[in-house]
Amino acid sequence: MSAKKPVVIYGVTGYTGRLVAEYCREFNIPFIAAGRNGASIKEVLSKVPGIETADYEIVEVKEHTVAALRAVLKGAKVMLNMVGPFAKLGNEAVEACLAEGVHYTDTNGEQNWMIECDEKWGQKFADKQLCLSPGIAQMYTTGEIAAQIALETPGLTTLDMLVLWKGFPTYASVQTIFSILTSDFFYLENNKYVMWPAGAKADAIVPGQHETALVLPWGGTAHPVWFKNDPRVLNCKVMGGVFARAVMDNVVAMNAKIDADIRPLPPAEQEKALSAMAASVQAGMPPRENPLVNISIDSVMASGPLGFKHVIIRGNQNYKQTGLLQAYFAHHLLQAPPKRYGFASGCQALGHRELLGVLQNFGFVRAPEVTLNGLPVPQ
Repeated sequence: MSAKKPVVIYGVTGYTGRLVAEYCREFNIPFIAAGRNGASIKEVLSKVPGIETADYEIVEVKEHTVAALRAVLKGAKVMLNMVGPFAKLGNEAVEACLAEGVHYTDTNGEQNWMIECDEKWGQKFADKQLCLSPGIAQMYTTGEIAAQIALETPGLTTLDMLVLWKGFPTYASVQTIFSILTSDFFYLENNKYVMWPAGAKADAIVPGQHETALVLPWGGTAHPVWFKNDPRVLNCKVMGGVFARAVMDNVVAMNAKIDADIRPLPPAEQEKALSAMAASVQAGMPPRENPLVNISIDSVMASGPLGFKHVIIRGNQNYKQTGLLQAYFAHHLLQAPPKRYGFASGCQALGHRELLGVLQNFGFVRAPEVTLNGLPVPQ
C-alpha cells in the first residue's frame, strides 16, 4: 500500500462515499478507497464522473477491527468515514485514527454518537493535536453555518433552529435514522442537556411559503452538542424533517409504533426490528440529485435579552454538499492545521465563513438572508 495517499475514504461504495470520491477528485486529493470488497469498489468508482483523472488506489478491509483499520491508515493523514450507523460501528475507526495520528470525520446524524465522541475521545485527540469532527454533512453543517453567522452579533444566547429538505434519504441514512429512534434526544437549556419529551413535534413556519411544515426533534441533532461548550450559547433547540407533510405524518406514526412495540424489546431484538423497518422504507439507491427537486432551507432565529437575528440559508443537493464538505475537510487539513484540535464541528475546525464560501463556489447555496432586529443586513 502506498504511503503517498494521504486520505482514506472508508465505505466508498455507498451513495455518499462515491460523492466524497468525486469531490476529492475535484480537489486533486490522492486517496485510498477502502471497503470490504475490492471488486465492488472498482465497479462503483468506475462510474464516478471524471474518475479516470483521479489519483487513488483500492484497499480491501476484510474485518471492521481496530487492527485492520490501523493497517489501512498507516501513513495517511485524514480519514473520511462513511461506515455507519456510527454509534454501532464508529469506535473502531476513531480508535484506529487516534493510534495512527490521523484526523477523523464522518457523515453521522446521531446525537448519541456525537456526545460519545466529545466525552470519550475529544480530549485524547486534542492531546495529540488531531481533529475529531464527526458529522460534517449538509444535514447539520449548513445549519451550523447559519447559526455561526447569527452569533457574529454579540449578546445572542438562544438558538431556535429549523432544518428542512426535499427529497428522500439513502438506504444508509434511513438505517441510521431508525437506529437512533430508541435513544434519548436532548436539547440545550441553560447549558445543560434536557431530554425531549416522547412524541415531540411542531408545526413550523417555513420562510418563503404559506404552508407550515410538520417537524420533529430528528434525533436531537448535532447542534446542541457542538454549542454546549460555546460560551456564547445557553440554549439550543433544533427541529427538522422533509417538506412533504405526508412523509412526516408517516414518520410520526412509525415513531409511535416504535415507542409502543420496539422500545420494550431487548437491545438485539430492537436493532433487528428497526433495521427491518428501515429497509421497508428505503431499500434501494435513490437517483443522483436534481437541483430543481432536491432543495433545503436552514433557518436560525437567534435571540438575547435585547436583540433578535434571523439567518436563512437556501441550498440544493444535500448529498453533493456532504461530499464536497468531506473532501474540503481533507483538502484543508492536508495544507493547514485546524482552528481547533480535539472534538470540533466543521465550522469550529475550519471556519464557518470558509465553509460557506466553499458551498457557494460550487453553486450549492445562495448568500444568506439576514435580518437583525427586523432590519436587513447585507452579506
